[in-house]
Amino acid sequence: MVYFFTLTYTPPPSKGGGCSDYYGNNNDDDDLGRIDPLVVHEQLPSIVYEVYMGKDKFENELLIKYGLDTDVWFHVDNLSSAHVYLRMKDGMVLDDIPESVITDCAALCKANSIAGCKKASVDIVYTRWKNLKKTSDMVEGQVGYHRPSNVRRIKVEKLNDRVKALNKTRIEKQLSEEDLYRLQQEYHREIQRQKKKHYQEQAKLKQQQQLKQRQEKEARSYDRLYDTAYLTSVSDQNATADSSAAEAYEDDFF
Repeated sequence: MVYFFTLTYTPPPSKGGGCSDYYGNNNDDDDLGRIDPLVVHEQLPSIVYEVYMGKDKFENELLIKYGLDTDVWFHVDNLSSAHVYLRMKDGMVLDDIPESVITDCAALCKANSIAGCKKASVDIVYTRWKNLKKTSDMVEGQVGYHRPSNVRRIKVEKLNDRVKALNKTRIEKQLSEEDLYRLQQEYHREIQRQKKKHYQEQAKLKQQQQLKQRQEKEARSYDRLYDTAYLTSVSDQNATADSSAAEAYEDDFF
């Protein structure tokens, strides 16, 4: 059994309009009669994150094995707890995760720790799923890290209201190991498809740039050829004129 939660993050309103007044003029002076700047606050759209965790240590083991590169793993430090995962959006890194989202995941992790839920506060560790390291001598649910320096820590207190809000969104899915494997493979195929599309677009763009450069080079060569032909024609005309003048002079002389 895997529990899924919906975590909705609403960004704070962005400030637009700068220091311009109603007419778009800058109001940087301190004149008493100036118009106060019109500041526009734009409400950005909410971002919905998927959070999930296993029911017990055996399912935790499967989630460790079949996670995705976009997943972030949370666990109570030095205590037994649920393994909570946050699925980031494509292209995100740890620094992109809003602080409130990290806090919610940490609070959910604390609430699902037998010992941790009794404490006023606990330390939570979190890292990218791909940083989790599993060796044959480890028991179910136990993990290490490929790079311990990439593990982050946060202290979290009891946040019952936020945990209750998350629990209201909880749904249960019966996922077998085959299901988790299939989902992981589908993700990898989609990543490969996106990479292939990106490479094809880059190759097409490169071909277009090379064609444009070749056409510009040919145009410059044609311009030089035209200029050379023109100069040659003018030179021939001047030479003909000089020759005619010389012949006329000789006729007059004799």
